[in-house]
Amino acid sequence: MQTEASIRLSIGGLSHETWNGWSVESDLLTPSDGFELELFTRDTIKLPKVLVEGASCELTLGKDRVLTGQVDDFEHDVSRRGIFIRVVGRDKAAGLVDCSTPFVAMREASLADIVKEVVKPLGITRVEIRAENAKIRRRIQIEPGQSAWEALLQVAEANGLWPWVEPDGLLVVGGPDYTSAPVATLVMREDGLGNNMERLSVHRSIAGRYSQITVLGQHGQYANDGLDTTRSHLRSVIQDETLTRRGIFRPKVVIDSSSENQDMATTRARKLLADSRLEGFEARAIVAGHRTGNGRVWTPGQRVVIRSEPHELDGIYFLMARTLRLSRTEGAITELRFREDKMWVLDGNPVKKHKGKANPDAAFIEYIRGL
Repeated sequence: MQTEASIRLSIGGLSHETWNGWSVESDLLTPSDGFELELFTRDTIKLPKVLVEGASCELTLGKDRVLTGQVDDFEHDVSRRGIFIRVVGRDKAAGLVDCSTPFVAMREASLADIVKEVVKPLGITRVEIRAENAKIRRRIQIEPGQSAWEALLQVAEANGLWPWVEPDGLLVVGGPDYTSAPVATLVMREDGLGNNMERLSVHRSIAGRYSQITVLGQHGQYANDGLDTTRSHLRSVIQDETLTRRGIFRPKVVIDSSSENQDMATTRARKLLADSRLEGFEARAIVAGHRTGNGRVWTPGQRVVIRSEPHELDGIYFLMARTLRLSRTEGAITELRFREDKMWVLDGNPVKKHKGKANPDAAFIEYIRGL
């Protein structure tokens, strides 16, 4: 009988769901999600011929698919103590990460070119451009030796988007939906009443964060004593009002020769400042089980309310990464890694303005969009 903690590995029409330990990691900032399964038994077992390195596979938790990809490594250890089997793999982006672009002769390529000439020949046939306004005509240089993922990421970022692979193997190029409702509320009260987190760690950092970012386009000039910003035809300055209100001045100047007009320079500046703020905060939570309160498997891209009295948190946060895990010592748990909401891939699906009381995060997004 299948339990909540069991995960099913399916290869070539065969499946197995009895494991001593396993983990499935998914991170929107990591090119290819990975998994690891371990089994130890004293019984004599005959391994199926379909279990080989490079085999296509699926991982299912209950009725929910959590990963579609391939077996990377397979270990079969036999001793007097018993038989140990370890299976390691990644999702369908693995081929894009490992392999060079099939058409290195392409010097300029749009998003449509990359999907047609680079992605599909490497085994990904299902692709969805998920963006409100996909500027797919923006072209980039393809350098010999680039991996397929590097080429895809380069052209996606040039259009203000980001690529990732869904659990069912669908390659998405787009951005998160910041209008979706939170899937859960995580609580940590000092009196312990209603707590549903086993652990919560919050990390804040000023390193790599800037109060002001200036982007100079391709018409920037150099004077004898350094950069002459007054002679730059393309100049965009974006400020982080949160740091400015605290009296912190941390400026950064970026020369971006690919910014051909004012709109591109402003978009670049907004992205750099958002990335700067994104790196300044991370919350890591450990929760029991693998599902939210409404039965959904924890998945990157979800929005979650976190209320923690010790950390003085009370708001919506964006689930950037998660690891589903089963072990003998910890049982069935999930590690959740959160970032500030509405700070990642600003131009994929723009946040719609709503009337009513504003919150600091929403105000920041609307502020930098209007510049």
